[in-house]
Amino acid sequence: MANHQDETRTAYDGVVELYASLFANRLETQPFSRAMIGTFAELVRATGNLRTADVGCGPGHLTAMLHELGLDAFGLDLAPGMVDHARQAHPALRFQEARMESLPIEDAALGGVLAHYSMIHTPPGELPELLAEQVRVLAPDGLLLVSFFGTDGQEPVRFDHKVAPAYSWPVDRLAELLGDAGLDPFARLLHDPSSDRGFLDAHLLARRS
Repeated sequence: MANHQDETRTAYDGVVELYASLFANRLETQPFSRAMIGTFAELVRATGNLRTADVGCGPGHLTAMLHELGLDAFGLDLAPGMVDHARQAHPALRFQEARMESLPIEDAALGGVLAHYSMIHTPPGELPELLAEQVRVLAPDGLLLVSFFGTDGQEPVRFDHKVAPAYSWPVDRLAELLGDAGLDPFARLLHDPSSDRGFLDAHLLARRS
């Protein structure tokens, strides 16, 4: 796992300012993503456990959005350059460098985990380990919202993402992996692509069993 993570970290550290400028609007032009994050935040608030990790937070724009939606949100990212930018852009919030397969969070501590297109660079064979780690840190009835590129095929598809190699997933296959990890996927949203890649934009909302 280390090799592709090192490559991904280096790639994102090389585009921090450009990436941050592209996503500074915090989903103002992406109503479906914004709606799913709002629903996620509402359901996390209903659990009474507001502590929420934005895993793969990048420049921190969605961590700030979760905070504005009433959650005790903090951000984690593999790339130190992204973490530094997030701390400068959002000094009142907490950000930390971390790997997704070893989150610096105690067991069953969180009401929510947001993984917004942050697992797309993970090779399919390694994804179950990441999902198991997210289940570990979620409290019973805690919620995971995972957003990703969806495909109509039967198998994950590797493609050349603008920053680092990535994978799109058949939605049913990823939902099965969530179930295998101990989550109950109970809502999904698919919509036409917002880019020229041609993949669907997909969102799965799941609850820890």
